[in-house]
Amino acid sequence: MRILIVKTSSMGDLVHALPAVHDIRQAIAGVQIEWLAETAFAAIPRMHPGVDRVHALAWRRWRKQLFDRHTWRAMGELRAQLRAQPYDRVLDLQGLLKSALWGRQASGPLMGFDMRSCREPLAALLYARRAAVSLRLHAVERCRRLASAHLGYPMPSGEPVFGIVPGKGNWKLRGGPSAALIPCASRPEKIWPEARWIAVGKRLKSMGLSPVVIWGTEEEQVRAERIAAGCDGEVPPFLNVHDMVALLAQTQRAIGLDTGFSHLAAALGKPTIGIYCDHEPGLAGIVGPGGVASVGGKGQVPSLAEVLALLERQRVPA
Repeated sequence: MRILIVKTSSMGDLVHALPAVHDIRQAIAGVQIEWLAETAFAAIPRMHPGVDRVHALAWRRWRKQLFDRHTWRAMGELRAQLRAQPYDRVLDLQGLLKSALWGRQASGPLMGFDMRSCREPLAALLYARRAAVSLRLHAVERCRRLASAHLGYPMPSGEPVFGIVPGKGNWKLRGGPSAALIPCASRPEKIWPEARWIAVGKRLKSMGLSPVVIWGTEEEQVRAERIAAGCDGEVPPFLNVHDMVALLAQTQRAIGLDTGFSHLAAALGKPTIGIYCDHEPGLAGIVGPGGVASVGGKGQVPSLAEVLALLERQRVPA
């Protein structure tokens, strides 16, 4: 059986879809699994040994250059890849019009959520088969349930297995046990005060862990440098997704905002605290095998005391 998973973006969403790969591999002998992902995040499914091939989609760039002939040539080449051999199932685990339209480019029956389950209900009109999966479930469970419904195996009862195998990165920590601080946020409403990050960094230092402050944009780099200066931490250079996973794999734990890096750390088995300042963690909270916690919510910015209390209680691997 050949299966194409469509989950294009963003980073945390791809991480949440990874356990479905493990489930499929356990349920179907000899299955071949391919994945369609945005170029910026394609490294994530590539680090899962259960994914045989990843097709890179540069839609975020292409949509800004739709009248460029090079864009149409690139889109045509991707479509040819997706139609080179038929798939037995094309699974849209994202539930958006964008993902459904690209899923339709593949040769094979496109399957996804029903209209009540889709993040964008009109996407359901493009599916050959639909399944109802409650929007009230965590994103990880929604992906696992959709795959089991369309591939005909019972929903596994075990904990999710993310299966990421980090590669060798191009940047090394300066030595000694460390903890990742992840103050990155896609919106200003998600930001947690810098003074609290510095206080967390100082507490980590007292626990024998060197803070490593993560960033992804120039604005976040400036913030990371201020936080690191306040707690004697370390700021890495700009890292691509592959190198960031390798860095996170070297750390002993992570404290981060609701961002893809935090979900990656948890998926790697690191004890992780997720700080939520503008979003309820119930549907996309931190999930992982290493001891995780999510604190805060919509209009409920966590206090420093809450985060420090979780830090003290969290299990640290030997």
